[in-house]
Amino acid sequence: MLPHDLDPVAVRVLGALVEKELSTPDHYPLSLNALTSACNQSSNRDPVMSLEEDAVLQAVEALRRLGLVRSIQPIGSRVRKFQHLLREAGDLTTQELAVLCVLTLRGPQTQAEVRSRAARLVPDEDASGLEATLETLASRDVDPLVVRLSRRPGQKEVRYAHLLAGEVVHAADDLPPTPVAAPTDRIAALEELTRELRLEVADLRAQLAEFRRQFE
Repeated sequence: MLPHDLDPVAVRVLGALVEKELSTPDHYPLSLNALTSACNQSSNRDPVMSLEEDAVLQAVEALRRLGLVRSIQPIGSRVRKFQHLLREAGDLTTQELAVLCVLTLRGPQTQAEVRSRAARLVPDEDASGLEATLETLASRDVDPLVVRLSRRPGQKEVRYAHLLAGEVVHAADDLPPTPVAAPTDRIAALEELTRELRLEVADLRAQLAEFRRQFE
């Protein structure tokens, strides 16, 4: 079973590791510096954090003791790198990892938001079942990892949240599964995705510039 009492920094570390494994596998596992940058990036994060490496390392060590993170040191390298073990510890599929990832990085979201953001982390052929994956994570008998939340006033859709940090206020376990989003909701999700992609490109450019400065 996965823990349900992680602090916000540990949740962010896990989310960042999963995101980079799925989105940039050639640059994974991550060094402490790269992991800290991933935790602090401004795109695809809510809330945006400003963590020091010491705080990230402390969270990593706590996750290692729980069997959720592994430290490795590649041959010929003096830099330790870190990889998550959520897939093994929680017996999760790639789709389930992607859904859990976006919830840990962005907080409570609607089904349409989860689907559009998680689809970026999985191959096209695996993206069609993300709605079912979300419900599967919420309905696990022994170890539910996602919960449906009550609708906010004026909102049409319920939101979903992860349970790695414990119980979420305003849970609505008795609500029926959310229907597929209406076209207007999909348009809003696409507009949000476009905004996020622009922010992510800006982040990548900043990281590339910082990388180049190291060799000047």
